[in-house]
Amino acid sequence: MPPGDFEEKTEAPTPRRRMEARERGQVAKSADLTAAGALLISMLVLNFFAPAIMKNLLNLTKYMLGYSGSDALSSDSLWNMGSFAIQILAKSVIPVSLILMVIAIAITLAQVGFIFSGHPLKPDLEKINPISGFGKLFSLQSLVRLIISMFKVALIGAVAYFTIKSRMPVIVNLSGEDYWHITVIMGELMFTLGVRLALILLVLGIADYAYNRHKHEQGLRMSKQELKEELRRMEGDPLVKERRRRVAQQLAMQRIQSTVPNADVVVTNPTHYAVAIKYDAQTMNAPKVIAKGVDLVAHRIRQIAIENDVPIVQRKPLARALYSSVEVGQEIPPAFYKAVAEILAYVYEISGKANQYREQLA
Repeated sequence: MPPGDFEEKTEAPTPRRRMEARERGQVAKSADLTAAGALLISMLVLNFFAPAIMKNLLNLTKYMLGYSGSDALSSDSLWNMGSFAIQILAKSVIPVSLILMVIAIAITLAQVGFIFSGHPLKPDLEKINPISGFGKLFSLQSLVRLIISMFKVALIGAVAYFTIKSRMPVIVNLSGEDYWHITVIMGELMFTLGVRLALILLVLGIADYAYNRHKHEQGLRMSKQELKEELRRMEGDPLVKERRRRVAQQLAMQRIQSTVPNADVVVTNPTHYAVAIKYDAQTMNAPKVIAKGVDLVAHRIRQIAIENDVPIVQRKPLARALYSSVEVGQEIPPAFYKAVAEILAYVYEISGKANQYREQLA
């Protein structure tokens, strides 16, 4: 067992862990909530379509009775009877079935969103292991589920009992009523009972979904060691990152070793920032940053500048601004023209390059 499994899982799950769980089909959902929503909507849909359904069934009954009064039934009449019966049943069942299917899908999507995973279909010998199955059957979790199921059955039975009991006088007096009146009364009773049961199940389903979501979140929580390993996977091994940083720093040092000696001036902070600038009036539209760095790199740029007699000018705000705004190899923006021009003019003057610079501009 990994060391992280022994640690207390106190850390919130990372987005990667959530994504991996979702790819495995592990999401918070409640089958009870879907069933309750479907039952409630089905009652409302059936109540809405009840007049049309009853009319279709009545037409079917009249049609069938009309044929039953005939002395003989031919194959054509049987075909017509079957075709008419299928049409009537299709008109009554298909619209309701489609609406209920859409509602069930919508409720499921509202809980978990769109998810497609073949992971639950993969063979898992642990699922058919009789020893582990026997242990799960008599586990505390199974006992809690059994108690909850018994509570649901008792609650549903109580709602059904009191609903029917309140209409019992009406039901008893139906013995002398006609078929249509009996159908209407029983339909109203079934609708009332169905809506009440659906509302009870809906409340239980919401509670079940909240519990499953809480349990799912607890299952996704991570130990500190797991979090470290997850961050290492997401961001890369710190040792590899450090090695890459050193390689990048070595390459940067090699570049400044060859570019800084060609600079006209190095603008410094004076210690934390260093920016090497070069300007050639014949090939450049504006002075160009050919090297820059902070801390150790800045120190190395100054060393190379001193070794190669490259002037170093201390301008704190300018050094910071150039380092932040201009990449290596880019020309400086117009906002810095004046400040850089003053520095270059000063450098050219003290180095004796002023006359050479004037000849380039001529």
